[in-house]
Amino acid sequence: MNKIGIIGAMETEVTVLKETMRVDRVVTKAGMNFYEGMLKGTPAVVVRSGIGKVNAAMCVQILADLFEVTHIINTGIAGSLNADLDIGEILISEKAIQHDMDVTIFGYAPGQVPGFDSREFKADTAMADAAVAACRRVNPDINVVKGCVVSGDQFISSAEVKERLIKEFHGDCAEMEGASIAQAATLNGLPFVVIRAISDKADGSAEMDYPTFENQAAEHCAKMVLELAGSF
Repeated sequence: MNKIGIIGAMETEVTVLKETMRVDRVVTKAGMNFYEGMLKGTPAVVVRSGIGKVNAAMCVQILADLFEVTHIINTGIAGSLNADLDIGEILISEKAIQHDMDVTIFGYAPGQVPGFDSREFKADTAMADAAVAACRRVNPDINVVKGCVVSGDQFISSAEVKERLIKEFHGDCAEMEGASIAQAATLNGLPFVVIRAISDKADGSAEMDYPTFENQAAEHCAKMVLELAGSF
């Protein structure tokens, strides 16, 4: 039977999910509270990982080892790197790249993790397609596209940095967890998808836009994750 692990970095990204699910037990591990139970008829574990790549990767490993999940969904918010992707709209990962990984001096591509043939971690195609369909059912007025998530341990609020991420990685959105979740899921043989609602434009306006639209963006994500969970 399928069992999905659902990760959000912040409490706003998982509150609705925890309130909706039937919680059978709560397990605390590495400072994270794992809520295990049933979500829309599907066995699930919902957890707030905390912000950043290390927290996110640790969370995946615990979900794999302790809870034996079969699929990983990462839900959350991000800054747009795509001029056609506006605040409130949703991006579904086709791939994820760590933009702050740099061992180019040894001949690796920017963003490539040593030991991997590519810098891109590919999302599960079936999960990505199902996420798009779920979004269109519950958020019919919201634009949803597939694309590239770029992750690093920094909040992007500089037009100069934004342009570099677009030019170097062809990223569609920037955030702080998705690619590390993708790497950890890949290493554990777990199909995954990263879902991001846009909270800001990852430029000089990000500092103002992010707190204004954070909750709205997280709500859009939660609605579609609930719908997606019911399809497993």
